[in-house]
Amino acid sequence: MAVKTDTSLPARLQPSPNHGERRGDMPIDMIVLHYTGMQSGELAIRRLCDPRSEVSAHYIVDEDGTILQCVPEARRAWHAGKAFWKGERDINSRSIGIEIVNPGHEFGYRPFPDAQVAAVTDLCRDICRRHGIPPERVLAHSDVSADRKEDPGELFPWARLAGEGVGHWVEPAPTGSGRYFQQGEEGQPVEALQSMLGLYGYDIAVTGVFDRKTSDAVRAFQRHFRPERVDGIADMSTIATLHSLLSALPRLG
Repeated sequence: MAVKTDTSLPARLQPSPNHGERRGDMPIDMIVLHYTGMQSGELAIRRLCDPRSEVSAHYIVDEDGTILQCVPEARRAWHAGKAFWKGERDINSRSIGIEIVNPGHEFGYRPFPDAQVAAVTDLCRDICRRHGIPPERVLAHSDVSADRKEDPGELFPWARLAGEGVGHWVEPAPTGSGRYFQQGEEGQPVEALQSMLGLYGYDIAVTGVFDRKTSDAVRAFQRHFRPERVDGIADMSTIATLHSLLSALPRLG
């Protein structure tokens, strides 16, 4: 009997041995998007299915829009690594990982083709519907691992996905002149910035010191939500966009 993929979308199986049991009694309530960051899709698929690599993802989406499923959704794929979001550190146990074929910043980062973006959008929408994943829990690898990762990066069209009902998005505030905060500064405004980043979900302590960790979180935020300029400096555009996103989150209770 043929084994079916979890999604009803056109997809084929490309099994990876790199997975385990999901830990704890946690729902699948998150999607983490990655880029493969290798010279070719073939090399990326080979690595994600190689037991020696000890990495995997539930899905791979090739540049032509082909969807491959490597790990069953019920299983814990090894895609996020050391990560954090909203108090949770075992991101792999509660997420679906999607690898998007793209050379990445190291090997010739380039825009994502329309067919690929359409396939990622459809796949995310299907997963969100089946698992009840809210828009604000569709995240970048750089969001959950801000100090280590930069994928899928500033060229990924988050606004386009949001227009199709996938992900949390507001129109970024325009860049321009005005007060900004950067590494080395201290004080109450830095505390406020750190509080907002932490409230949104980033792994950051409220210390009042704009340290390397704060800069990493700001840079990750910019890659996802204000991609016009990614520099780790909290200018007024970055702060205003963050404030708008927090205001747009659904209210509990």
